[in-house]
Amino acid sequence: MALSRFQCICGLLFFGSITVSGQVPQRVSSESLAGTRLLSEAMPLDEVMVAGIDRFALRSIQAAAEKRRDQHAGKSFGTAESREIASEMRRDFSESIGVVDERIPPVGIEVIASLDDDGIVAENGQVQIVAVRWKVLPGIDATGLLIRPMNRGVLARVVAIPDADWTPEMIAGVVAPDMRQAGNPSTAAGTDDSNVERGCTTRYALDFAMMGCEVLVPVVISRGTEFSRNDEIGRSTNLSHREFIYRQAFEMGRHVIGFEVQKILAAIDQFVLRNEAADVPLIVAGVSEGGLLALYSAAIDTRIDAAIVSGYFNQRDAVWQEPIYRNVWGLLNQCGDAELAALIAPRQLFIEASPAIPEVNGPAKARRNIAAPGIIVSPKTESVLAEVKRARGLLPQELAGEVVRVVEQTGPAGSEPLSSESVRRCLEQICSVQLEAVDHSGRLEEQRAHFQELKRQRSQINQMVDFTQQLVRKAFRVRDARFSKLDRTSAEAFDRSAQTERERIHGELFGRLPVPSMDADPRTRLVLDDNEMRGYEVVLDVYQDVIASGILLLPKDLREGEKRPVVVCQHGLEGVPMDTISGPESRGYRAYKSFAAELCRRGFIVYAPQNPYRGGDRFRTLQRKSNVLGRSLFSYIIPQHLVTLRWLSELPSVDPARIGFYGLSYGGKTAVRVPPMLPPTADEPGYCLSICSADYNDWVAKNASVDAPFSYLWTGEYEIFEWNMGHVANYAELSMLMTPRPFMVERGHDDGVGIDEWVAWEFAKVRRHYNKLGIGDATEIEFFNGPHTINGKGTYQFLHHHLQWPERR
Repeated sequence: MALSRFQCICGLLFFGSITVSGQVPQRVSSESLAGTRLLSEAMPLDEVMVAGIDRFALRSIQAAAEKRRDQHAGKSFGTAESREIASEMRRDFSESIGVVDERIPPVGIEVIASLDDDGIVAENGQVQIVAVRWKVLPGIDATGLLIRPMNRGVLARVVAIPDADWTPEMIAGVVAPDMRQAGNPSTAAGTDDSNVERGCTTRYALDFAMMGCEVLVPVVISRGTEFSRNDEIGRSTNLSHREFIYRQAFEMGRHVIGFEVQKILAAIDQFVLRNEAADVPLIVAGVSEGGLLALYSAAIDTRIDAAIVSGYFNQRDAVWQEPIYRNVWGLLNQCGDAELAALIAPRQLFIEASPAIPEVNGPAKARRNIAAPGIIVSPKTESVLAEVKRARGLLPQELAGEVVRVVEQTGPAGSEPLSSESVRRCLEQICSVQLEAVDHSGRLEEQRAHFQELKRQRSQINQMVDFTQQLVRKAFRVRDARFSKLDRTSAEAFDRSAQTERERIHGELFGRLPVPSMDADPRTRLVLDDNEMRGYEVVLDVYQDVIASGILLLPKDLREGEKRPVVVCQHGLEGVPMDTISGPESRGYRAYKSFAAELCRRGFIVYAPQNPYRGGDRFRTLQRKSNVLGRSLFSYIIPQHLVTLRWLSELPSVDPARIGFYGLSYGGKTAVRVPPMLPPTADEPGYCLSICSADYNDWVAKNASVDAPFSYLWTGEYEIFEWNMGHVANYAELSMLMTPRPFMVERGHDDGVGIDEWVAWEFAKVRRHYNKLGIGDATEIEFFNGPHTINGKGTYQFLHHHLQWPERR
């Protein structure tokens, strides 16, 4: 029989000098545990697990598309009959991108001027361009350009949104001072060679204005990396500015997309105010990232009369391959681009299929890469047309062709996006007018003497950061209000009332899959046999393609008919079960101290499960594929543990009422997420206690803080962020859901995952909670002198005491 990599390692560990107990064990055999089939899988089980979840997630994405199709069939979007469902979809979609904060009421667009600068950026005989800003949210304003046609009435009002690699000046045709070269034909035509170098060959904002529109052009957060840093704590990254905002905002139920949609909707607020004098159509138009923002804004806000989307509209099933700042929790459960188009109906949507857009081939190069992978390519025409067809299929036949229109490019495929001719055609249909071609002979030269593009970008980034950090500081009030509704008259009353909260958190924070119902079909093989214990590698089926696996350690002094407690010992990031078992010469011993084997020597039955957080980007992209379905890695991990608990509880030597959990690092992350969701019930086994080692923290701040040097903003764990956790449950609230079961924290003073003050702050809430319920002896924290490691002193005593198993000398 072919041996897996794991079996070969075991052969070295237990057939040579590296041993668990100091004894030379027997050779690995093909023996299976009684009542199970022989495990024959030759591939490493961690790879089997990750690959299986990957297939499951991709299949779920396809199923979500089919479900949307069936769910919306016959809805006839754009009609009075669909008004209620469309309104509900807009509300849900707004929440999913973080458009939940009330905007500041419009009082007029402000000109950015000083004693030395009247705010005029450029002008010729046809248009005037002014530097402006407008209020959006407390502490956040939008800034950019207002382009006004001169000597004519306003045909329409347009929010022209640049791609993230472009500035407002680029699409307004403003020539930088150092490009004013006599005889330069591109300069004379109102373009800038530096714009071309940055991928901007279009001036659609200017074209709208030259055709009689009043145009607002907001600054978009760029893909640069200059300000994704905090020099005060010595942290710099290669995160794009968009990913830098995304990471911290996602944790708080906000999004860089949501902030920018709010800016566009605030511009619409201003236009509505200006329309009181003369009511004209309101339009949003954008390219690539700007196209995304135009599509999203028009889908949400029915005041927008038309949207023009270039270089973005597409089939969205592979959104997980795009940059992470396009990751939207539950997106594909609600909307593909076709559904968003349907939400715009009966208003008009113009789609330009395959222009040349700035392509993204991954994060910026850096000596230390922590940014998430992701690419942007120009949509293929056939893919765009397929999604257009699907969008039209959601509309009444008489509306389909009138509402969702494809803009034919005037040049070959890959020509500049939103050319003057494309803009003219769209405007003629929206405004029912005939327009002449634009004359670009009048040059627009930058007039601001002290303008700095990067300074403006930095200000816009800092506003979003400050807004998000304020949310981090205030979010405990929302969590407190949520948990204050639970019954605290007794531990039992709290446990009963908390069950509803467990269900909500399971769905909102982790994403819930159906309860596993397939036969687990346990397969095992003996991989460890020494003087004190036997170890069996285990595989259980959870869903199609999804397995649970691990190593079961059985003490050799088990007597027939005896029931013993179980400790589930969970490894950390990039670990395998054997890391928790192997002796001092193994790579994992420094952190794990062979704690699974030690507990087995103390007489406990031990199970060391494999968790799927192994394989770098292979497992991290599982989070990307799952998030768009409203799922996370823990959507799979929780059912894996449920199936494991079922199997363990049926073993003849296991006492199902005494199964505890003990996890280190990422295993500690598991300790505050899985056992709280799996209490023992009349119908299902569960965890009777939990120990979190080397992970406990003010977790929300650890993820979202820009001021903590140990924050995940500064590391490569781009999968770690959980949608809106700041307003759902921090570690204290998750720990409280263990009530009345025992819960313990193990914390080394020198553990770099955080600082003692943060750990103590978060745990103090849990201790107070347990004390006030009269069960204070059921929760403990142990601080010790040491790093990121198992200490194995107070925690072992905790296990012996609460699992009612006597300590051995």
